[in-house]
Amino acid sequence: WWKERRTRSEEAVHRLLHFTERGLFEEAIASGRGAHDPVIRIFLNGLSHHHFSLEGALEVAANAELRRMKRSLGVLDTIVTIAPLLGIFGTVTGILGAFGALEGQIPDPRTVSAGIAEAIITTVAGLAIAIPTVIAYNYFCAQVEEASNHISANVTNFQILYQKGKQHPLEPVPQDR
Repeated sequence: WWKERRTRSEEAVHRLLHFTERGLFEEAIASGRGAHDPVIRIFLNGLSHHHFSLEGALEVAANAELRRMKRSLGVLDTIVTIAPLLGIFGTVTGILGAFGALEGQIPDPRTVSAGIAEAIITTVAGLAIAIPTVIAYNYFCAQVEEASNHISANVTNFQILYQKGKQHPLEPVPQDR
């Protein structure tokens, strides 16, 4: 996520939108080439396929970016789900061990307390893993949601400016060489 945040370049996005609004699509593509910003990658995919289906190309690229952002969330979700279950499993085996120690004629307090300790330790371990993981999971889900909203707003703006540029294209400004 930190890398994702650092790759955002509002200046490069605005430059690409500026060219797009003026109908200078080749210049827009050139200005975004090599960028790591996910929004620019989406725009470039749209511009590369604008003769066929601008909206379709933008949607495919946006979905790919969002899938890439969500790729590790499943691991966190699995940890959040399994950690408490493993804690409960340890609790059950610890309690069974404690009850097993009580079955004898004269129960050994050390064996009973060892089973209870196992139950408590595994419960604490499961919670100690699950609690920070659920915090991280929720944080990253919120980041994906924020990125999704950011992408959606930018794509809508891009589509509007593209239509404007398509209707009233300007001639490219000659570059001094």
